[in-house]
Amino acid sequence: MNPADPILNAFLATVFTWLMTLAGAALVFLPVRAERKLLDSSLGFAAGIMIAASFWSLLVPAIELSALNGYAEWLPPALGFLAGGLFLSGVDKIIPHLHPGCDPEDAEGLPTTWKRNRLLLLAVAIHNIPEGLAVGVAFGAAAATGELAAPIILALGIGIQMPEGAAVSLPLRGEGLSEWRSFTYGQVSGLVEILGGLAGAILVYSFSWVMPYALGFAAGAMIFVVIEDIIPECQSGGNTDLATVSALLGFVLMMILDLALS
Repeated sequence: MNPADPILNAFLATVFTWLMTLAGAALVFLPVRAERKLLDSSLGFAAGIMIAASFWSLLVPAIELSALNGYAEWLPPALGFLAGGLFLSGVDKIIPHLHPGCDPEDAEGLPTTWKRNRLLLLAVAIHNIPEGLAVGVAFGAAAATGELAAPIILALGIGIQMPEGAAVSLPLRGEGLSEWRSFTYGQVSGLVEILGGLAGAILVYSFSWVMPYALGFAAGAMIFVVIEDIIPECQSGGNTDLATVSALLGFVLMMILDLALS
């Protein structure tokens, strides 16, 4: 990868994360059931990776870039972090969506007559856009610093959340959707990341001054998803210890990857 071509790098990296999600979603074709323990551990693992990635791959580079640009080290990351969380909060309240396993009357966002399948798909999209955005912003920042380690590690960390695709497709199959439709929705959760990655890379590459703010924004958006969606969902099935230990393992794995490979 060439640090000077962040848009291509972001595209290739998010295609990788999509392929990994696709592989996880393809488990719906195997004779396995959506075991609650598997789903909770997968979601907990993803939560741990996202929390660690938000710090080492996004906030730390944001702090370093702020110092290089003569800003107060804490200001751009803090403002961007809060903006990212507030943005996702607004999206959550506006776009109609329904999380797997919930009843139609529990749909969030503006009232709508959309069918359940479309609402489930939108929930998946909202969940995954921040991950793609984070990868794109990280590669955009690498164009300025010349350091590709952090964005590559971030993409690798998000990619190894392969069970996340299964965590989408298997519950949908359990709710009565066909195997192919469940697989389609599961892999779309990774496909959306490509769009987010390209948007993040183009924005940061076009406006270099926004880099530390954008890195903080991506971190805040990911943490919002973790706290708002992933943690409550993985803790709701009664496997609280399993989900928590899985989150710890995900966090430690991402930390090791960052420290060992950077």
